[in-house]
Amino acid sequence: MADAIIDLVGPDEMLQICDLYNQIFRPTRDLESFRQRFRGRYNVLMLIARIDTKPVGFFIGFELKPGVFFSWFYGVMPEHRRQGIASQLMDAVHSWARQNQYDSIRFECHNQVRPMLHAAIAQGYDIVGIRWDADRGDNLVIFEKALNE
Repeated sequence: MADAIIDLVGPDEMLQICDLYNQIFRPTRDLESFRQRFRGRYNVLMLIARIDTKPVGFFIGFELKPGVFFSWFYGVMPEHRRQGIASQLMDAVHSWARQNQYDSIRFECHNQVRPMLHAAIAQGYDIVGIRWDADRGDNLVIFEKALNE
């Protein structure tokens, strides 16, 4: 199990988040797409997971509505998966959300992304719904975790 360092980062690191995203996910996004998504959002949270000084993963999220925090993206570089880094990122997000008085955390995941589905269940998330993603032509599984329990 890797022992990643999880750093809370600010808007100055958004380019690094964008770079990590583009190394992990397709289709790629440009920096402006991230800025646009965060425009008007409250409590944007960005984390970078590092092993030594090398960035190996990230998290980005924001307040969905009062009391509910939305996890927009978790990402871990393929060569660093299955080492507990996503779980460490999730634990850091849960801790931050509790400290900021959120009651629950929600996120969506494509059904074929099995490792994230397994991680969500292992972290105590419940499946609360399914949503059709017209852009990808696929269902998203909606997860939520109560933080008060």
